[in-house]
Amino acid sequence: MRLVVFLCFLLSFNAFSQEDLEAKEYYKNGEFEKALLSYQKLYKNNPNSNYFIQLIKSHQQLEHYNTVENLLQERLTKIKDPRLFVELGYNFKLKNDTISANVNFNKAIDFINQNPNYAYTIGRTFEDHSLLEQAIQVYEKGLELSPNPNFKLQLARIYGEQGHIEKMFKSYLEFVEINENETYINSIKRAFNEFISENSENENNIMLRKILLKKIQEEPKLLWNEMLSWLFIQQKDYNKAFVQEKAIFNRHPESLDRINELALVALNDKNYDIAQDIYTYLSETAQELDTKLNAHYNLLQIETQLATLKDLDAIDTKYQNLFKTYGKFSQTLQLQIAYAHFLAFNKHLPKEATTFLKETLQLQLTVIQEAQVKIELADILVLQEKFNEALIYYTQIQRSSKNSTISQEARYKVARTSFFKGDFKWAESQLKVLKASTSQLIANDALDLMLLITDNKYEDSTQLGLKLYAKADLMDFQNKPQEAITLLEEILTQHKGKTIEDQALFKQAQLFEKNKQYDKAIKNYRAIITNFKDDILADDAYYYLAELYNNILSDPEKAKENYEQIIFNHQDSIYFVEARKKFRMLRGDAIN
Repeated sequence: MRLVVFLCFLLSFNAFSQEDLEAKEYYKNGEFEKALLSYQKLYKNNPNSNYFIQLIKSHQQLEHYNTVENLLQERLTKIKDPRLFVELGYNFKLKNDTISANVNFNKAIDFINQNPNYAYTIGRTFEDHSLLEQAIQVYEKGLELSPNPNFKLQLARIYGEQGHIEKMFKSYLEFVEINENETYINSIKRAFNEFISENSENENNIMLRKILLKKIQEEPKLLWNEMLSWLFIQQKDYNKAFVQEKAIFNRHPESLDRINELALVALNDKNYDIAQDIYTYLSETAQELDTKLNAHYNLLQIETQLATLKDLDAIDTKYQNLFKTYGKFSQTLQLQIAYAHFLAFNKHLPKEATTFLKETLQLQLTVIQEAQVKIELADILVLQEKFNEALIYYTQIQRSSKNSTISQEARYKVARTSFFKGDFKWAESQLKVLKASTSQLIANDALDLMLLITDNKYEDSTQLGLKLYAKADLMDFQNKPQEAITLLEEILTQHKGKTIEDQALFKQAQLFEKNKQYDKAIKNYRAIITNFKDDILADDAYYYLAELYNNILSDPEKAKENYEQIIFNHQDSIYFVEARKKFRMLRGDAIN
């Protein structure tokens, strides 16, 4: 018997749910007469507030204002719900009866005097009808009677919608001052990001900066320094952010993590001067050995990146001094691997680098640490074109560190090494597996290389163009950009009109950029855009061209032109979001 009752209930509930979904679908699709019939039935069977409101909305869409008025008046005789006065006032507003509308709005607002807790529901009801001035009045009155910080949050959001940016900033900051936790702070940063830009001269940026500086003067809380630092980072004013971060650390010298993060942001943005300043500070200030060693490591990476041939011996000496000071053990492993890479790829001493790494392998290392050493050792063997030896090391890493990111990296390097050798079939089989890599970077690199192979392996039975490209790619890996450029030129001359041509143009353009031959890079990008506008590298060419004009050549108008091409003609591009953001910033929009 119980089972029969339960099944009947279940069938009834499912039928009811189906009717509810149908009513919503009718309303959403503008079939208001059908929606009205559905909601009348639903409300009759279950007279709750939600169905009543939907019933009213359906009548209003059909302009049955008098019916709505009668329904609301009838319900108000039974339930003194302040939201109903808002609904009644809104109905009068739809009838252009402003006086009656305001009378009912005021009746709803008066309920707050009886109970300030009504403020939230009344305010939200006003917001639902875009009656923002009334919603503000409600929340402000609620704040007077009950200091509920959530009202500040609601006010801030409405101020933003109305374009009252200064009020919005202040309300959000007042809220976060009371609710100072990481979740709220991050939410408010996201809200601010809609109104500021990377341009420090943007009106909203200046306004927020002044508000924060005033707060620091009036009440020197670390929160305001942190917010100001965040603003400077959005503007890429890393020097000013560094000043704030040092002030925070001096008052609370517990952790250098925030300064370390700032250094990494500056480094990733290729702002090498300030990154060097921050890492120097970290190397001199840090008490923890890991932080100190990481700072030294990054300083040497920056110096190597900027070095000319005459600087290499001085960098070598710095490595040696660090090893004398801190020793060669597992904690300096990152420095040891970096030094071997420096010897092989910058000083062109692969034998010395190999000997150094083999000594490192004698240390007490974890499985992952050993894999890190071996992957560098294998890279150096590839540098020397000792492909088979390199493949042995990469394979060892795959076996010893299964399912790890470094194992996937090793598999990618097996594929890349096979590509360098001209074994395209084996390379392709490895790359197919890596398309689903947990590391997005590896997955993207694998997909790019696989497309290069599959797009070009059938067009030429001898695969001469692809083999030349693989050789040029190897030379780029070997840090021989000029030789790579020459080989790519051979492809462009001998394989003109083949599918490999746009790939060769793009690769050569990137090498021209590396060599600071910007005019030649621009010529190549434009050739791709002109001759291969429907192929997969067209959006890459537009984006890299825009970046070149924006970041190197300081020509914002030409940068805008190329970002705009992606926005309007390549909406499916992986660069679409960044292109739109940078285009708006160059145009001077007050959004990020």
